[in-house]
Amino acid sequence: MEQNSRDNAATDKAAARQGIVGGLVYVFEQVMPDPFVLSIGLTVLVSLLAFAFAPHASLPTLLTSWYGGTFNILGFALQMILILATGYAIAEAPVVQRGLRAMAARVQTPARAALLVFPVVGICAWLNWGLGLIVGALLSREIAKRVKVDFAWLVAGSYSAWSICNSGLSSSIALSQASHGNALNLVEKATGQVIPLSETVFASFVFIPTVLVVVVMTAVFIWIHPKAEHVVAFTQPRTQSDAGAGADDDPHARHADPTSFAARAEQSLFGTLILLALGVGYLAMTWHAKGFELDINTTILIFLLVGLALQRTPIAYADAIRRAARQTGSMLLQYPMYGGIMGIMTGTGLAATIAKTFVVIATPATLPLWSYLSSLIITLLVPSAGGHWAVQGPFVLPAALGLHASIPRTTMGVAMAENVSNMLQPFWAVPVVAIAGIRIQRVMGYTAITFAVSLVIYAGALWLIP
Repeated sequence: MEQNSRDNAATDKAAARQGIVGGLVYVFEQVMPDPFVLSIGLTVLVSLLAFAFAPHASLPTLLTSWYGGTFNILGFALQMILILATGYAIAEAPVVQRGLRAMAARVQTPARAALLVFPVVGICAWLNWGLGLIVGALLSREIAKRVKVDFAWLVAGSYSAWSICNSGLSSSIALSQASHGNALNLVEKATGQVIPLSETVFASFVFIPTVLVVVVMTAVFIWIHPKAEHVVAFTQPRTQSDAGAGADDDPHARHADPTSFAARAEQSLFGTLILLALGVGYLAMTWHAKGFELDINTTILIFLLVGLALQRTPIAYADAIRRAARQTGSMLLQYPMYGGIMGIMTGTGLAATIAKTFVVIATPATLPLWSYLSSLIITLLVPSAGGHWAVQGPFVLPAALGLHASIPRTTMGVAMAENVSNMLQPFWAVPVVAIAGIRIQRVMGYTAITFAVSLVIYAGALWLIP
């Protein structure tokens, strides 16, 4: 009788969790349209709000602002695509793949799987969000081939570890504010100053909760792993078109005679060595003259050089980038749309109007928290951090200036909330589950727990850590 009661209670909990997860999945799959379609709707909404509330709203101003914003952001859009692509190429390098397999071979239990996945994926995501995304999916597959673990639990764990990426070295929000002349460096446009990474990514109020999320969620995932009788183990997916697919899968690949000049040039290390010499030489010269510093371009250059060194030949690197490009299509469409929204908000004065509302309800101490809370909602509608900043930055930054609040803290409040809400917004989970070969519905049941825990950790850090 007692055993039946425990079984019934477990069944009720599972049903309740499935109900919550089912509701989330229904909203994002059946109610929420594709992010590109959603960006069109947001453009219409912002335009209507501008005509209703903005002080300078007129049709010519709106159209001019939209056009300018749409095309001024293209440089930044390419930078973000290169961040993903260069990280992808590193993750796909044969030496990295062998390393992942070697690490996976040492795992024997679900607890050890979590103890491996969280720090490895967390470090990779902190270095480069594209690298972390791919390493998480591939490492999960390699572990699941060898150990009986719940595969959805494992993939969700890797995605949860990846969630810290917007607090790392490839954070589009932090990097854009550290990059002189960047289209999305709204701080520099307003104050003439850039914010170095020492005040954002490496600041204690960002770095401490970033580490805490990885440590705490490792313990949480070990605790919530399903009992043996409820484990759904890994099964080989029907398709092999994952990150490890070869160049032969590319319909545009050229198959030259191995003895031809073209093939020898493609396989030669000479081209790689030239690029490595140029890149390392530039970094050495610049850092010697100005001291060590990172911005978007130097970050991309470092990832490019590392990927070239790991892939070794120019053709291997080019093939890796071609495969990475398959994941960037949605970004090509989204960034220009959100740039247009940013243009409308700033050009018509709508951003300034919203900022005045924040000035009324917030104080210098509470504005970063208000920035964080509003960002949680905006992330669900704008899943890309760069596009998100294009929408939210134009009104939270003027509010920070008006209140004399901490600009780095207000800025990173947006990025930290992006980390949290990504656990409910499946936009970035799609490539992970596609590579891993699992349905997203099962993964989201676990990432909802990460959302709740990281929500509290980041909010507490913004409020309590100086």
